[in-house]
Amino acid sequence: MVYRAPVPDIVFTMRHAAGFDRALADGLYEDLTADLATTILEEAGRFANDVIAPLNREGDTAGVTLKDGAVTTAPGWKEAYGAWTEAGWNALPGPVNFGGQGLPVLLNSACVEMWNSASMAFGIGPVLTMGAIEALIAHGTDDLRARYLAKLVSGEWTATMNLTEPQAGSDLAAIRCRAERAADGTYRIKGQKIFITYGEHDLTDNIVHLVLARLPDAPTGTRGISLFLVPKFLSDGTRNDVRCHSIEHKLGIHASPTCTMIFGDHDGAVGWLVGEENRGLACMFTMMNNARLAVGLQGVAIAERAYQQALHYANERRQGRAPGAAEGMSPIIEHPDVQRNLLTMKALTAAARAICYMTAEGIDRAHRDSDEKARQSAYERASLLTPVAKAFSTDIGVEVASLGVQVHGGMGYIEETGAAQHLRDARIAPIYEGTNGIQAIDLVMRKLPLADGAAVRAQIAAMRATIVRVTKETHPAFGQTASRLRDAIESLDRATSYCLKAVAGNAPAQALAGATPYLRLFALAQGGAALAEMALAAAGLIAGGDSDPAHPARIALCRFFAENIAVGAKGLEDTVMGGAGFLDDARLALVS
Repeated sequence: MVYRAPVPDIVFTMRHAAGFDRALADGLYEDLTADLATTILEEAGRFANDVIAPLNREGDTAGVTLKDGAVTTAPGWKEAYGAWTEAGWNALPGPVNFGGQGLPVLLNSACVEMWNSASMAFGIGPVLTMGAIEALIAHGTDDLRARYLAKLVSGEWTATMNLTEPQAGSDLAAIRCRAERAADGTYRIKGQKIFITYGEHDLTDNIVHLVLARLPDAPTGTRGISLFLVPKFLSDGTRNDVRCHSIEHKLGIHASPTCTMIFGDHDGAVGWLVGEENRGLACMFTMMNNARLAVGLQGVAIAERAYQQALHYANERRQGRAPGAAEGMSPIIEHPDVQRNLLTMKALTAAARAICYMTAEGIDRAHRDSDEKARQSAYERASLLTPVAKAFSTDIGVEVASLGVQVHGGMGYIEETGAAQHLRDARIAPIYEGTNGIQAIDLVMRKLPLADGAAVRAQIAAMRATIVRVTKETHPAFGQTASRLRDAIESLDRATSYCLKAVAGNAPAQALAGATPYLRLFALAQGGAALAEMALAAAGLIAGGDSDPAHPARIALCRFFAENIAVGAKGLEDTVMGGAGFLDDARLALVS
């Protein structure tokens, strides 16, 4: 199945859900115009379609190999990466003074989606490099920036994020990797790190590792973690004391080398401090938050790819006779249950894309707005949306990929169709860069209380304002969109009040028991409101004489989401507000 980047849908979402037009009008993006942005995205789409996507299947079957400590990527991988960096795609969001193009996070996010739709195993590598660039800009010394940023921005070198260890998992307080001060001001790093994406590969001449480790006199827990830059090769060309011990044999993203890394077989790997001693976790979170949005975009990407393949198959495959059909077998897309599956796939993908792009626009505004108050408000909005973007998008990536297998029927369970690969690839995204349970905890315990709850209240108010406009819309195609989305938003409002009260009242168990359903509830309300914004824009264009067939489809998709998916909000509200008591009783069922 050939992937085709959905550039028109991407642009429409940027403009009418994420606020791209408003950002342009506010002068947020300087010389960028809507036409130029579209041209960039069309070119990115062509690269994704023509260069990366054809490698996806071979990358999955060939995987990567490790021999004598060196990893060889799948056939065509190195050439594709070279062409990608040569075309300037890695430099798109990078700082201008280090060779980057300085373009918005929102625009780059749309590109990240396309790279990952074309091949998730390809798209994840550059994400880590871009995150390392952010960390060095924010926390690196002038010397480190001068030595490493230009080559990272161009993509000539790549970067990794070395966090966890076998005994630690998501609990970084348990890491044991150690660092010792050297007389020359550098550090010597010794220890083991696991699950390191692109920890070793043959795409570039050097790899820059950002590594969490403890100093001998560090405090216990997360307060005693420092961040170090550890290159594969030192500036004089000698090999650093770091190596790939093994590669993981994974369920999916086979073409992405996931490595166990060993630092310090001998005297210790030479490293440089990033930020302050014992403040490494704060530095790393600069990188992790960037990565969390990117992983959310991976969920959107794999969902889009799975939907496109399922739609193509449903139009081609004939089986049974649909209601009202003439004699002979019907294309399965004419069967109502298949239509429901496909519409669910498309609606969830569209809602997740909108949430991710809204998050990206918030990040842009937090950095670029000239008004300090507006920057702070945007920062709080982006912080609030980030765990939702990561968790909801990756959850629906798995759901949509699974529905894609279902649409294919038995052929979906057979590897040669490719539908199974999407489900295998998608499954890691709810796990890495902070499991989705951790995202839900972050949302409820840290993000809802931002500005004493004002950030989430402002977001809910914006959703309500959208529904007021939908209520006034006279286009009959909206059906019960307004009432269904209003109900979802009111469920969110009540559940939010419950969670805020639980957190403020020092009753974390009550909030935590319902954190995951609360995040889903938030996403249904926010995703529905975002689709409503796009539907309203489409209705306005229709009223203005625009005959684009995509406009009625956008209204229909919003209605489907409101009447078939958002209606689950009330059940989620009940789970959030009754979850703690239920879990106290249900815990007995876990006793074997």
